[in-house]
Amino acid sequence: MTPNRHNHARQTPSDNDTVLDAVRDCVMAVGVRRTTMTDVARRAGVSRMTLYRRWPDVRSLVGDLMTREWIAVATGAMPAPAQGTDTRSRIVEGLVAGVEAFRAHPLFRKIVDVDPELLLPYVLDRRGASQEALLGLLADALAEGHADGSVRRVHTGRQARSVLLVVQSFALSLRTMTDEDDADLSPAALLAELRTLLERTLTP
Repeated sequence: MTPNRHNHARQTPSDNDTVLDAVRDCVMAVGVRRTTMTDVARRAGVSRMTLYRRWPDVRSLVGDLMTREWIAVATGAMPAPAQGTDTRSRIVEGLVAGVEAFRAHPLFRKIVDVDPELLLPYVLDRRGASQEALLGLLADALAEGHADGSVRRVHTGRQARSVLLVVQSFALSLRTMTDEDDADLSPAALLAELRTLLERTLTP
């Protein structure tokens, strides 16, 4: 069964949040593969038919959940504008803080530990809704940096995609490159290197 996209407009954001909160609770409890539409409906206090009108299966529910959670991480990590701080500095600090917050996010950690294959399509095959949304946020910030002269002016879309590729690799693979016995290869040391990489690639 495919979702009826026309019904999406009839649901309020709070309705969707209630369902996505229920999905998050289920996934945190048992993982994605063991979560069922029945489990989600029960936790959300709605019928399965109500869910199927909007989402065809658990993976589509989890996809919307990841989009909500990752965008919240990205927007929450970006520093507010402050006097004496240029856009480039805000972008760099926001991206580094975002990587730290993403890696510490309970949902991300659960998926990596229990259902890592869920992330593979977004790394190898296609962009997901969360990546599209992140590209939009990043492109807007880079355009602002172009305007105030703090960010190297190149094609905004290409620059946004290139930066996201770098940041995404750190977010997903950082732990494979760290060494607990070497302070120079600690997560903090590698995140400091990420800060340097971003600063140098964005500086005019």
